[in-house]
Amino acid sequence: MRIRVRAMQWSMPHRLLQVVAAGLVLIALSAFTLGVMNAPQRGRMPGEKAQGETGAAALVATDATPLSADRIEGAAPAHELTSEEKEKLEADKEAKEEADEAIKAAAATAPPSASAASAAPAVPTVIPTEAPPPPSPDEAPH
Repeated sequence: MRIRVRAMQWSMPHRLLQVVAAGLVLIALSAFTLGVMNAPQRGRMPGEKAQGETGAAALVATDATPLSADRIEGAAPAHELTSEEKEKLEADKEAKEEADEAIKAAAATAPPSASAASAAPAVPTVIPTEAPPPPSPDEAPH
């Protein structure tokens, strides 16, 4: 049994492919060399300062806000209501109860024909009795 391997057909001349490959190798080697040349002599652990370097100046952010205790620990518990606030809440609750009672009393004393006329007429809904036709065998499934 004999296997025949055919060379790939490229769209550009073989000599041009060699020049492009040589250029890519040259770029890769020069990048590696520059990386080795610029690397520090001794590595350092994260957070360790480099010897002989003062580092970058601290940033001055005028619109920055420090993390407050609320943002770290969560919101503080709600404050106690004052007597004025308690009275106002109680008055609002009583007013709501009175309004609900007035609505119930008005509904109970209203004539039944008025309540029937105000109700919206029922809209009949159409329920299909037939199933949709099956797709044709020529149509691709979805």
